[in-house]
Amino acid sequence: MNFPQLRMESQMARIQMNSSDAKLQMKQPHAELSIEQPKAHIKIDSKPATLTIDQSKAWEDMNLLNVLKSIQKYASRGKAAVSEGTARRASEGNEMMRIEQEGTPIISQAKRHSERPEKTLGIDFIPSSFSVRTTYHPGQLNIDAAIKKPIIHAKANRPDIQYVPGQVTTSMKQLASLKIDVIESGHNL
Repeated sequence: MNFPQLRMESQMARIQMNSSDAKLQMKQPHAELSIEQPKAHIKIDSKPATLTIDQSKAWEDMNLLNVLKSIQKYASRGKAAVSEGTARRASEGNEMMRIEQEGTPIISQAKRHSERPEKTLGIDFIPSSFSVRTTYHPGQLNIDAAIKKPIIHAKANRPDIQYVPGQVTTSMKQLASLKIDVIESGHNL
C-alpha cells in the first residue's frame, strides 16, 4: 500500500522593533537679584575741651610784668611813698614845732633815719606756690547712628524642562508561514 508523504516547510515570524531614545532638556535661568544698601545716617556733635592757663601771678612774682601793669604797680607804690613821706614830714615838723615841750626831737629823728629796718630770714619761693592757675572743661562727643537694612529683591526663575518621550515601534519583518506538500510515494508496505 502506498502512503502519501507530507512535506512541511515552516518559517517563523520575525518582529522588527525600532526605538528612539527619550530626550530631556533642562535649563535653569539665573535668579534675578538686586541688592541696595542705603547709607547709614550718622550725626556727630562735638564740643571741644578747653584748658585755660593763667600764669600772670607767676610773672608778677618774678617781677616780669607787662608795661601797663608795671606802670600801675610803680605808680601806686609812688603814691603810697609820697603819702607816707608827706605824713612823716608833717609829723616831724609837728615834733620840731613842739621842741620846747618834748625834749630832743632832732636827736630822735636822726636816730630813726640812721637805723635800718631789721631783715628777716626766710625762704621765698619765686614764683609762689599755686601761682599758675589752670581751668579745664572736658569736651563732649555725641554720635547718633541710624543703621539702615539692605533692600533685597529676589525673583527665582522656574527651570525650563523640555521632555520628548522615547518611542518604540514594532512591525512584522517576516510573517509566519507553513507550507504543506503531499508527495505520493511509490513504496509499498
